[in-house]
Amino acid sequence: MTRATPAPAVSPSAPATFPSGGTVAGLDPELVRLLKRLKLGALAPTLPERLALARAQQVDYAAFLLLLLADEVQRRDQQGLERRVVAAGFEERATLDGFDWTAPIQLDRRHLQELFTLQFLAAKQHLLLVGPVGVGKTFLAQAVGTAAVRAGHSVLFVRADALLRELGQARADHTFDKVFRRYLVPELLIVDDFGLHRLSAQHRSDLYELIIERHRRSSFVFTSNRAVDEWLGLFDDPILGNSARDRLANGAHQLVIEGPSYRAKLAPKHRQSHPPTSHAQEPRHDHLACQRAPTSRP
Repeated sequence: MTRATPAPAVSPSAPATFPSGGTVAGLDPELVRLLKRLKLGALAPTLPERLALARAQQVDYAAFLLLLLADEVQRRDQQGLERRVVAAGFEERATLDGFDWTAPIQLDRRHLQELFTLQFLAAKQHLLLVGPVGVGKTFLAQAVGTAAVRAGHSVLFVRADALLRELGQARADHTFDKVFRRYLVPELLIVDDFGLHRLSAQHRSDLYELIIERHRRSSFVFTSNRAVDEWLGLFDDPILGNSARDRLANGAHQLVIEGPSYRAKLAPKHRQSHPPTSHAQEPRHDHLACQRAPTSRP
């Protein structure tokens, strides 16, 4: 194996003198091999550019090393973020900046922006997004989840029907404890489209157990096209229903979204015959049932 040429002796403050042999675009194969052995192979594509910058600006060795390591840390952080976003199971990439405020909906925008500070997560509180079909509840829930992932929180997104179906199947194949723990672990569990169907006896029991175990330990986001007061009707057992609803609703942030379905606006026929001309509406606080969680939880 060819021995590496020793670096020239320089004082710590002296600028680095980089080898001039070869073109900037080319890298020594031995250098690439060593980078890969140290699991730093991803540095190779940007290294020629960094070498050229170091030569042009007479960057010293320490500053050059700092630049390379900062590149690698940023790359690994971005990869880690991408893995956590994928693991969260979102159906689409959603951010608050991507929300279409030209849609003719009404909500407490100030409260919404407050929720994106994620203080409710730190307080182990819940978020309930309610409103008719197609007004953006799922999008906003995923946007909150994405913000939480970026802030370093563990997040899991699941449709309510899929969650209850998976728990029911787990009981049948004797893997319930393992599957149930999967839904206990995330700091934020987003349950989408809750209340589309009346709950079976087993579904009621599984959901109640999940709510009890997560309450005051971690946070939920629920989206539903039913008002919270209507959730009791999903339970045949009023005692069980009241207990579950009480834990979710009391101390939770409730954000009601009102307006026509945004999906109708996206339909091709609608876009051709009725081009969107509406503008963002200021939040109306006089009649919306937007409720902030109390500062102290019961």
